[in-house]
Amino acid sequence: MMVRFLFHTLVAATLALGLVQPAGAASRIKDVATLQAARDNQLVGYGLVIGLQGSGDSLRNSPFTEQSMRAMLENLGIASEGGRARAKNVAAVIVTTNLPPFVQSGARIDVNVSSLGDATSLAGGTLVMTPLRAADGEIYAVAQGPVIVSGFNAQGQAEQLTQGVPTAGRVPNGAIIERKVEASLSDSATLILQLRNADFSTAVRVADAINTYTTQRFGGRLAAEEDSRTIRISRPKGVSFARFYAEIENLMVESDAPARVVIDERTGTVVIGNDVRISRVAISHGTLTVRITEMPRVVQPEPFSRGTTEIEPMTQIEANQPDANVALLDGPDLQTLVAGLNRLGVKPDGIIAILQGIKSAGALHAELVVQ
Repeated sequence: MMVRFLFHTLVAATLALGLVQPAGAASRIKDVATLQAARDNQLVGYGLVIGLQGSGDSLRNSPFTEQSMRAMLENLGIASEGGRARAKNVAAVIVTTNLPPFVQSGARIDVNVSSLGDATSLAGGTLVMTPLRAADGEIYAVAQGPVIVSGFNAQGQAEQLTQGVPTAGRVPNGAIIERKVEASLSDSATLILQLRNADFSTAVRVADAINTYTTQRFGGRLAAEEDSRTIRISRPKGVSFARFYAEIENLMVESDAPARVVIDERTGTVVIGNDVRISRVAISHGTLTVRITEMPRVVQPEPFSRGTTEIEPMTQIEANQPDANVALLDGPDLQTLVAGLNRLGVKPDGIIAILQGIKSAGALHAELVVQ
């Protein structure tokens, strides 16, 4: 009911208001923490997209595209010496992806393709075999396949329409893993969990939940919190790493988070945490509107005079300042705070200014994050 109330009030006024999970709501450990050993590895590669319908790089402005095209043809045994190429159906791209943990050779993953030159669209193109390297310089995957682009670009003589991003796309299952990252966990005697959002209360609750389970299941306390983000767990004997982690990752814990208000002034988005509190304050918010209108008029000379017709400038300035009522705002809980902001009847930029003013007055008991 509260979410519906917020939607029909703040969102109706073009203010996007996000609510965090209420205090005391339980989450699985796998949703609030990650296994330190199970990490992704970033891969990147440089390649060519061919088969474009005249929307590729202009080889004069992107000489590296022509060099790459000639090198590719020479590797295929085709001599490319001679005049300058004028093809417009080739584009140089950067291919990026994340190599998941525990992946084996032969598995397929998705890759992202982004234009590097001045191509106008990658729609209909095909990515040519592109090796993907990690930070150590070794090749871990090879990508190839048709590029899927969601945006499009249509251009005529007098108008151009662009929707989405036609110069970036995706190749589903386009990369084949050639080398796996060595990460054997079978011999590891310790598991390290890292919270997605660092918080001492959440770290203690995760450790307590694991210890309660391991005391009943294995007869001992195996988890200990190290700081606001790290929990170290000892693996019991006689149980495999995967089976033990599968048992504890579904345990329920009550996650906690500091009171925080996030403001994005570019989009007018305000996200207020559930634990945000505001002391009793009086607020007056009003805007001054100044309208300047230019109305030049033509002045005619008198009959039989030697005067000339002139244009006389005329400017009309109007100032309008609507009445601004003083309102009392008190937020002992989130619903009361939002109801108080709605009573002011201001737009998103006004609510952002009010929250910043409340913070400056020392009445906002939360961290204010401006993006």
